[in-house]
Amino acid sequence: MQQAARLLRIPRKLSRPTYRLIHNHPSLGPSNSSGRTASFGFKTVPEESKESLVKGVFDSVASKYDLMNDASSLGVHRLWKDSLVDKLKPGRKGPLRCIDVAGGTGDIALRILDHARENYADRETTVEIVDINAQMLKEGFTRFKKTMYHNTPQVSFHEANAQELPPSQFKDDSYDLYTITFGIRNCTSIPAVLSEAYRVLKPGATFACLEFSKVNNPLLSKLYDQYSFTVIPLLGTILAGDRDSYQYLVESIRKFPSQPEFAQMIRDAGFSTGGDFDGGAWTDLWGGIASIHTGVKV
Repeated sequence: MQQAARLLRIPRKLSRPTYRLIHNHPSLGPSNSSGRTASFGFKTVPEESKESLVKGVFDSVASKYDLMNDASSLGVHRLWKDSLVDKLKPGRKGPLRCIDVAGGTGDIALRILDHARENYADRETTVEIVDINAQMLKEGFTRFKKTMYHNTPQVSFHEANAQELPPSQFKDDSYDLYTITFGIRNCTSIPAVLSEAYRVLKPGATFACLEFSKVNNPLLSKLYDQYSFTVIPLLGTILAGDRDSYQYLVESIRKFPSQPEFAQMIRDAGFSTGGDFDGGAWTDLWGGIASIHTGVKV
């Protein structure tokens, strides 16, 4: 059942943050018994169950999310995020209205705002941070409290489902830039996410996705697999006391489509992309451990 927009608000007069959440995504509710299935790591689960299972993972890892990405990427996820924002150059052509989906911890939004301010003296670009997980949004809000953007119109936090952004709040043809980083692989329906991205972007606007991908070099692929399936779950146990969540995250990376397959999905949603090669529809990072995909709404 579609519910009203869910926005994270913090009363200014309270010394201790209090969150008021107004619902913005469908209730998990009873199973619809559709018979359709989805992947949850290497497991196959009923499609209607995946959302709650993923929510459980991110409830568990929210407070150590950056640490999780450090473990998954050998610490270079921060460089990859810098590369994404450098590629997009927010602010170069004037202020942008941006939506950062699955962006609860706020690190991409902060990079966008800093890039626009530091490089183009732009203090008018805005970012609406959207995430289905309230715990992740709270982590992001805490991060932004330490910045100059806190309590300004430049950033806002919204709890919503990327597959069903409420049209009353996230209107058609509204945004100049849509970003989603290390999040789309956790969604039940990637085509639904891409369709919503296409809907909310203005004609000529950019879709950009940074995601773990397929390593092309056989030797690097073997080494990365060994690291992923042995070291990362072990780090999850040691650092977070949660092996299962980290095991899922490793498996979800392996289930994600290859670069050409994902590029085709982006085109199927209506976007124009470059050719199917590194430097065209996507840009590989570290041999394809991660890739930046971009598309333009036509």
